[in-house]
Amino acid sequence: MSSLAQKRYNRRTIALSIVYALTLLGAVYAFKHHWVSGAAAVIVGVLPALPIIGIFVAIGRLLVEETDEYLRILIVRQTLWASGFALSIATLWGFLESFEIVGHVESYYVAVLWFGGLGLGSAMNRLTLGKVGA
Repeated sequence: MSSLAQKRYNRRTIALSIVYALTLLGAVYAFKHHWVSGAAAVIVGVLPALPIIGIFVAIGRLLVEETDEYLRILIVRQTLWASGFALSIATLWGFLESFEIVGHVESYYVAVLWFGGLGLGSAMNRLTLGKVGA
């Protein structure tokens, strides 16, 4: 059963994900067809990042709005796993890249790693705390 805070988080995340998809598709299309340049290119380039930042804010709001302390600590554990995972992989890759062992990867993939780390954190909650900890 989801808490009220979790339901609000889910609605926010779904809405922001839709906005992300639309802005990303629009930005890719605009750049592919050379419709933007200069300051407009910067604005269009930033647009897909804003909903992702919004999802980070939504997770913060979930932590603030969740009234069940047990559920809140599970979210904290999950985000700590996500942060540790993303930062560890980014750091490892950064050193390998600086020594020219691997190729360059765009930095926005750190967010992709972080979201993957949320899944890892959820799995760790389940493994260490049972079904209630998911």
